[in-house]
Amino acid sequence: MEQEIGLIGFGEAGSTFAMAGDWTASAHVFDAKTDDAAARDAMLARYGEAGVSAADTLVDALDGISLILSLVTADQALAVAQAAAGLIVPGTLYCDLNSVAPQTKQAAAQAIGAAGGHYVDVAVMAPVDPARLNVPLLLSGEKAGEVEARLQALGFAKTRVVGEAVGRASSIKMIRSVMVKGIEALTAECVLAASEADVLDEVMASLDASERPRPWDERADYNLDRMLVHGLRRAAEMEEVVKTLEGLGSGAAMTRGTVERQRAIGALGVKVPPEGLGAKIGAITQD
Repeated sequence: MEQEIGLIGFGEAGSTFAMAGDWTASAHVFDAKTDDAAARDAMLARYGEAGVSAADTLVDALDGISLILSLVTADQALAVAQAAAGLIVPGTLYCDLNSVAPQTKQAAAQAIGAAGGHYVDVAVMAPVDPARLNVPLLLSGEKAGEVEARLQALGFAKTRVVGEAVGRASSIKMIRSVMVKGIEALTAECVLAASEADVLDEVMASLDASERPRPWDERADYNLDRMLVHGLRRAAEMEEVVKTLEGLGSGAAMTRGTVERQRAIGALGVKVPPEGLGAKIGAITQD
């Protein structure tokens, strides 16, 4: 690899990418854990395993580097961008791969932009292990196209530019997580209750019998149709589900939210839902 990069953060994502791409000494890495005496030796060992160039400070990691990848914990993403802004030279490409809200990325972009750098919002759309450099990446920002070429040169195989507005890529990731992580939470709530009631096998079989694979736009259109027409009745039913789960002691946090959402949409009083997902969304939002 000919280009040098500054890599901020060397947790699972950073170390996985560096080793998969054989970035070795071309990657100048700083991780705040090296400032912690209890964690320093383990982090330095990780650097050594990957063969990357260890930086003692953030200044050392970014000095003279035109491409920076930020891969830190979500609560540190903005602070790291603000710190980096005081160290970069004009024209630096700052790639924020952290899983944070679009508002957080926009605030970080302001800091980088004020320093003359170019901020690119990068959304990592799947677990980095085992995908490694095949993990899908969405990019947005004025320099997203340029950064895409630089990332492909680093070995990333599945990149796509989704627009020039910082926050667009992260919006896709964050909103998608409503469904992905929500289904995980609903799964836990369902199976824990079913196990406690000793009906797990029957519930799983019933779900298998009723589930028909379909594209998500069709599924979303159908779900909103049912909520618009039957939301109030379904809310009342789900109140009883809440009682069931609370009686079992397995928890009903997700189901209580379902009651609220079903009731709110049902209360709109739409007797005949309009055709199409977009029209149904408009009916709900009053647009």
